Amino acid sequence: MMSNQNQREMPRDPAVRALIGQAQRMQLSRRKLLAGAGGLGLAAFLAACGTGGGGGSATSAAAAVTDISESDKNVFWANWTLYLDYDDKTKKYPTLEEFTKRTGIKAHYAEDIDGNDSYYGKVQAQLAAGQDIGQDIMTLTDWMAGRVIRQGFTQELDHANIPNMKNLLPTLKDVDFDPGRKNSLTWQSGYAGIAYNKAKYPKGLRNVSDLWNPDLKGRITVLDEMRDTMGLLLLDNGVEISGKWGDTEFAAATDVLSKQISNGQIRQVKGNSYKEDFISGDAIAGIVWSGDITQMNFENDNQWEFVLPDAGGTLWSDNLMVPVASPRKANAEKLMDYYYEPEVAAQVAAYVNFISPVQGAKEAMEKIDPELMNNPLIFPSESDLAKAHVFRSLTAEEETNFNSQFQTAIGA
Repeated sequence: MMSNQNQREMPRDPAVRALIGQAQRMQLSRRKLLAGAGGLGLAAFLAACGTGGGGGSATSAAAAVTDISESDKNVFWANWTLYLDYDDKTKKYPTLEEFTKRTGIKAHYAEDIDGNDSYYGKVQAQLAAGQDIGQDIMTLTDWMAGRVIRQGFTQELDHANIPNMKNLLPTLKDVDFDPGRKNSLTWQSGYAGIAYNKAKYPKGLRNVSDLWNPDLKGRITVLDEMRDTMGLLLLDNGVEISGKWGDTEFAAATDVLSKQISNGQIRQVKGNSYKEDFISGDAIAGIVWSGDITQMNFENDNQWEFVLPDAGGTLWSDNLMVPVASPRKANAEKLMDYYYEPEVAAQVAAYVNFISPVQGAKEAMEKIDPELMNNPLIFPSESDLAKAHVFRSLTAEEETNFNSQFQTAIGA
């Protein structure tokens, strides 16, 4: 594979050539790194949504903050674990190193986010008081992004500083929690769907209801994240989770979950540790996250098949936002613009194996790892995207009510 890549004509831009060379050298080491780390941090993408209501101090801070980007050539970025290209030999992030070479802005990157709720808990008081949290970019999942935007905890982006946002996939350009993308940009996206062990269950699965087949009793795991598991159950019941639905529909889906747990069909309700049950063979099918299956297959001889159910799967995204009192918004916007270059986005996608939000990244991937161009979990087809649904935003009352029902159903 590498020799074929090297025979292709390389881009003339030396910066792009440098990125491609770095990415090519990283492929084997990144897979070893993922094996050793077990894909930590990828489980917490979808948790409970937050409450509304903005903070006066935060709003005032956004209006009063002075941008010092011209004199302070730094940018501070908080992200999740294993969510950016990393070279375990040099202990550096190649794309960030290239960003600094191009712009003179030093990027300070921290894997500070273990979960949406836990991170919010650490910074909420400072954000509400309109104080600088020490980060110029924070990366949070759709529902939490909606919360902090509603509360006035982010700064409005200057789109003129992010011309490459024209490369944002059309399906992500307008979202209900941030109409017009005034305060956020997608970092990466992924699915929740179903998966099965191809050798142990060769007849396969097409829908969530197939998990209830008697021959799978006691061999099923489902996710302990409400929006993922309940989203798939609602879809299987014919509910459009992006549209109008309420207590009746949610209760009917919860009844299905309760029944399958009580009768022993579902073995475990777990977070990211469900992967251990798949690898050990204790579970041979279940509700899963797409990126996890890609990573597991890299290290375990392609044992599992990920499926977006015929009734549909969930689609979620993590989002780049500038905190309310960040004094380096222009530097943050330059970083966002950089990661929306297709060649840069392709290098990130080759490492993290989630859905790239950048148009042109698939074509750029040919220079990095041609095999990944045909991976539908990184570059989904239009038919796949048509089967992916975004769990609608919840009110604070719904959030409390639905979470309570879900926790009761799973015995938490």
